[in-house]
Amino acid sequence: MIIHTIKPGDTIYSLAKKYDTTVQKIIADNSLENTERLMPGQSIVINVESVKYKAEHGDSLYSIAKKYGTTVFHILASNPEITDPSKISIGQEILITFPRKKLGTIEVNGYAFPNIDINTLENTLPHLTYLSIFSYQVRADGSLVSINDSELTTLARQYKTASLMVVTNIKEGGSFDSELAHTILSDENIQNKLLDNIVKVLNDKRYHGLNIDFEYLYPRDKENYNKFLKKAVDKLRPLGYSVSTAVAPKTSADQKGLLYEAHDYQAHGKILDHVIIMTYEWGYTFGPPLPVAPYNLVEEVIQYAVKEIPSNKILMGIPNYGYDWTLPFVKGTAARSISNTEAIKLASEVGAQIKFDERAKSPYFNYFDKNRKQHIVWFEDARSIEAKLTLVEKYNLGGVSYWTINTFFPQNWVVLESMYNVKKIY
Repeated sequence: MIIHTIKPGDTIYSLAKKYDTTVQKIIADNSLENTERLMPGQSIVINVESVKYKAEHGDSLYSIAKKYGTTVFHILASNPEITDPSKISIGQEILITFPRKKLGTIEVNGYAFPNIDINTLENTLPHLTYLSIFSYQVRADGSLVSINDSELTTLARQYKTASLMVVTNIKEGGSFDSELAHTILSDENIQNKLLDNIVKVLNDKRYHGLNIDFEYLYPRDKENYNKFLKKAVDKLRPLGYSVSTAVAPKTSADQKGLLYEAHDYQAHGKILDHVIIMTYEWGYTFGPPLPVAPYNLVEEVIQYAVKEIPSNKILMGIPNYGYDWTLPFVKGTAARSISNTEAIKLASEVGAQIKFDERAKSPYFNYFDKNRKQHIVWFEDARSIEAKLTLVEKYNLGGVSYWTINTFFPQNWVVLESMYNVKKIY
């Protein structure tokens, strides 16, 4: 697999010819809609391991290597019959290889809403270890708001993917609620009732385990949250269920803010089977224009996390979306959420050149809408996904977790499968 960055003059047909593959495969692997208009700066994954190239007039091993983004050394290693590198004849067939040794086997989680398109789910499940269905909302009395998840858990089993029941402190009709969580975390009787209800769902729906996503907790609830997590593990692990949490992206134990203070990395690392770190939302709906998951800031979080949590328990979050902001940014205004494939489609429609921030390792582009208002779009592409996935091997992480898989992003799965084997539990 290689990632080709589009240059002026590139077409889907010239790429197919250059890399000895089919137009149809390039379209499918990149979810291309406008095949007649590839934008400069756009990344294209080419899922091939080798190309047979016929030398043309003026070619040298150096020029051929440069053309395919490889080295003369690699060309010679793949073509031992070339004994004199200075003598390349016109029409001579040269094998160009793109070897990539897999970096290991990892666990991959994907969060999905119950309304996910079934075709999207079926295309994604082969790449997942866990399917986390979002979410069962807790009530103040320890009961749960049910969701329509039976079809999803049944389908997951067919693809040897383990389903995780997700419980949240999202208030019915609202959002994450600090007071709701406080009510539960300060009353053991309510906790016992909640855990009994959770066990019933786990058993009835044949879930593999539980993922607890309690957010915006009062700082004073940190120790009570840790105690509740231990209580959950003590009850569920003997029954054969795994328990994990989702935590905010912290860079220090004493990081201030309602989102961060009650998430105790060290305690979660000791108590739980996995800790999913939500390493995204630097750029968010009501915030200023920023990459959603800039590589440099994601790495800072991981550098801290591995000091507090056993690295093999960490699943690093990766966003499957971007945002479109209107400029100049006005505080209180909302960016529009956009899928990665929609971002490419939009760039094609408006004729935008796609740029790449090397520090954040994130793609973006600017455009003007029909009202002549300027926009900036930050999103993810094959290059940004590849960069983040290298952190898994660099820090010996257990794997990654995608928020969410409700839109299909084929580039991501081509890149991931080229770098790692995906663990299947069943």
